[in-house]
Amino acid sequence: MGASGSKSRGLWPFASPAAGGGGPEGPGGQQALARARAARAATPFVFTRRGSMYYDEDGDLAHEFYEETIVTKNGRKRAKLKRIHKNLIPQGIVKLEHPRIHVDFPVIICEV
Repeated sequence: MGASGSKSRGLWPFASPAAGGGGPEGPGGQQALARARAARAATPFVFTRRGSMYYDEDGDLAHEFYEETIVTKNGRKRAKLKRIHKNLIPQGIVKLEHPRIHVDFPVIICEV
């Protein structure tokens, strides 16, 4: 429990080659060696993230979009907000203002 799937597949970028990332003798030979070399060059910082907002048809950017509809009930007109789910485009990759430490990087930030 507590191990992420990326560690078990040998794709964890902060693992040392001897810590189970697979050696050149194991399955995959050259690929495992290339992965071990790439692990040393990995940085503990994250510079981008996936955006959580969406663009609508007009190019407006927001987390959620609503449309006002008029509902008639018992002869009374009432305005109601209906959430829009269609024709929304995800924001995409967003550059972070300040680099963050990767969630899988094993470091103690503050000790009490």
